[in-house]
Amino acid sequence: MASLKEIKGRIASVSSTLKITSAMKMVASAKLRKAQGAIGNMLPYQEGLRRILCDLLEGETLSFRKPEMAEEDRKPRGVALVCFSSNSSLCGAFNANAIREATKVVREYEAAGVPLTVYSIGRKMADAMRKLGYPSPADYTRLSSHPNYAEAAAIGQELMDGYADGRFGKVELIYNHFKSTASQPTVRETYLPMEDTGLDVPSAQNDDLGPDYIIEPDRKTQIDLLLPKVLLLKVYTVLLDTVAAEHAARTVAMQTATDNGNDLLQQLSLEYNKSRQAKITAEILDLEGGALEA
Repeated sequence: MASLKEIKGRIASVSSTLKITSAMKMVASAKLRKAQGAIGNMLPYQEGLRRILCDLLEGETLSFRKPEMAEEDRKPRGVALVCFSSNSSLCGAFNANAIREATKVVREYEAAGVPLTVYSIGRKMADAMRKLGYPSPADYTRLSSHPNYAEAAAIGQELMDGYADGRFGKVELIYNHFKSTASQPTVRETYLPMEDTGLDVPSAQNDDLGPDYIIEPDRKTQIDLLLPKVLLLKVYTVLLDTVAAEHAARTVAMQTATDNGNDLLQQLSLEYNKSRQAKITAEILDLEGGALEA
């Protein structure tokens, strides 16, 4: 049995750790509320633009390929993966799940002999992909902790340019989706080509979209304006979604750690009291034995 001094030291250590986990939980909760507000405001706008684009497209064939490119240059040359994670840990399995999914996708394309370019957004993902031999084209660690539209749109524009030039035949996004505070499932989603994103709807014979739309000057002009905007906005929306999922995962992880720490503290306090009582009883018995001998 551990001595009273050892138990008392463990109690002090657990109590100190509980202060840290409780503080981290409160900080994560505050950041989660802010992140929820950001993604909650962005999603309706992004989804609204996407629905308008769906109605405008009505099954039209989308192509970002440059018309002046030779036919052999139009063949897909590789796949781009945009993988999201956090910069720090202590958020449960948040990073592990994203890295596991990204690693699985990388192995799939490696087995098929497809050239890969991995854009790692977040330090944890960047470190994991670097070990696999896929360093990120640029450092995007700051974007994970301080999301902003300008930098996210720059990544989206680079992906669109790569697809248009034929460097990428496909672009995929891998991230953790904020479904609820207790659930952040890992999502693998096609970014380009657009045909894989659910934007295709039955074709129409005319430009009449119904009473809800007045198209000026024409359908093609509106598509040319909306299409890049929807694609750029998608990267930023996924980034905000990942940040909200990260703070939710950290809130749950710190709450679980705090609960476990409180349980451990109760067990140690009980053990300390039992040991202390046993020691007092032993001392009383020693005193009684000495009095009888006298």
